[in-house]
Amino acid sequence: MAIGVRLECWGEWACFTRPEMKVERVSYDVITPSAARGVVEAIYWKPEIRWVIDRLTVLRPIRFTSLRRNEVKDKISAATAAGVMKSGEGMLEQIASDSDTRQQRAALLLRDVRYLIEAHFEILSGPENTAKHLDQFQRRARRGECFTRPYLGCREFAAHFRLLEHDDELPLPHRSLYGERDLGWMLHDLDFSSKERHARFFRATMRDGVIAVPSLTEAHT
Repeated sequence: MAIGVRLECWGEWACFTRPEMKVERVSYDVITPSAARGVVEAIYWKPEIRWVIDRLTVLRPIRFTSLRRNEVKDKISAATAAGVMKSGEGMLEQIASDSDTRQQRAALLLRDVRYLIEAHFEILSGPENTAKHLDQFQRRARRGECFTRPYLGCREFAAHFRLLEHDDELPLPHRSLYGERDLGWMLHDLDFSSKERHARFFRATMRDGVIAVPSLTEAHT
């Protein structure tokens, strides 16, 4: 049995990067289902359950801003990390003070965002302890506790959150969001059901600020 939860999250900055942009980050217009799942999992995650995003509601006007940030052009390779883990010795760090390593790149970000996430979880393995998982999530969210700090697309853009438990608490979208808006193809999530992971996309349509999220099996690769 799927029991839904409602979570309001907000932040000063957000960047839900479009995968077709290679060098400089360009954000989607709104939060993606995979980013919303990350926010929920940051509060409560267990290997025996899987969170599923049902609906996303945009509460504040969509506002973009351009920002230039310092980034590094290189990354630590998987082979280097595996070697250090095996030997127990070595350096796993990058010094960004070197001008050859540091690069300035422009990013098109969202600012002053607020969303309503509606989700439920499915039991993957173990006993059907639905009530236990729900109670633990609600208790943690009610207290503002989290397993890791949730973020809005990029880890430097921290997300604040609060649990919504009653219908009269539900916030309404900004009036500028009313009507229908085609947001184009949006990343749904990564599908790990086979040996190779596949990115799945869906055609996102926002109606009066609300985006109905299809199941992962209905999305396209």
